[in-house]
Amino acid sequence: MDVTWIVKYITEFLGTAILIILGNGAVANVELKGTKGHQSGWLVIAVGYGMGVMIPALMFGNVSGNHINPAFTLGLAISGLFPWAQVAPYIIAQLLGAIFGQALVVASHRPYYLQTTNSNAILGSFSTIVNTDDGSKKSHAASMINGFVNEFIGSFILFFAAMAMTKNYFGAEVVKYAATRGVDATQIQGKVAIGSHINAGLAVAHLALGFLVMALVTSLGGPTGPCQHQFLVSTKEIQNGGMLGCQSYLQFLPVLLQ
Repeated sequence: MDVTWIVKYITEFLGTAILIILGNGAVANVELKGTKGHQSGWLVIAVGYGMGVMIPALMFGNVSGNHINPAFTLGLAISGLFPWAQVAPYIIAQLLGAIFGQALVVASHRPYYLQTTNSNAILGSFSTIVNTDDGSKKSHAASMINGFVNEFIGSFILFFAAMAMTKNYFGAEVVKYAATRGVDATQIQGKVAIGSHINAGLAVAHLALGFLVMALVTSLGGPTGPCQHQFLVSTKEIQNGGMLGCQSYLQFLPVLLQ
């Protein structure tokens, strides 16, 4: 779809907000005392994050590319698949969308935050929590190593699989062949010419992204949470041996609960 960069920034904002609302909203529903989903289990969180990726992908995949993650934007730029001039605006839009999405989670769940006395349950809806960290220096070191290994593996699978599915989807070979015949699949004329051969494959790829995230949360989310798919980890957690490669942009939000 041929749209302006402003529209793409807006869709990155909205897509990231939706990711956080559905993903961290699922965490809040499971972890916070008094909600109807309280203690309903890890699968609820996996579904929330899977849908949090799948739905924006289907909504905005043909508008902005639906990066909704600074790591994807940087990775695509480094690979030469995204212009460097647009990296900073995309990341700013994503961060603002994340802040807005988390603010809505806090606003909608405020009564349940106030009922919850378990600080880890509250923190878990803002960030990830490393299960091996009991507060001792030894556990800090262990959680640092475990967190790095877990996030490295999970992030690699996420990015590698997402790139493979969206760049080597069923029908991608048609695009390559068409290019040798002078057909540009990035232009509307080219899309009309070969769209019937590639649209189904692209749709399947975007659906598969949601299932990929669900699988990662259920398989590798246990030690550290679904941090591969978000960027909401508190500075305190990093100091305590938490996740590397994630930063907190929402540390001010707990004041809303007071």
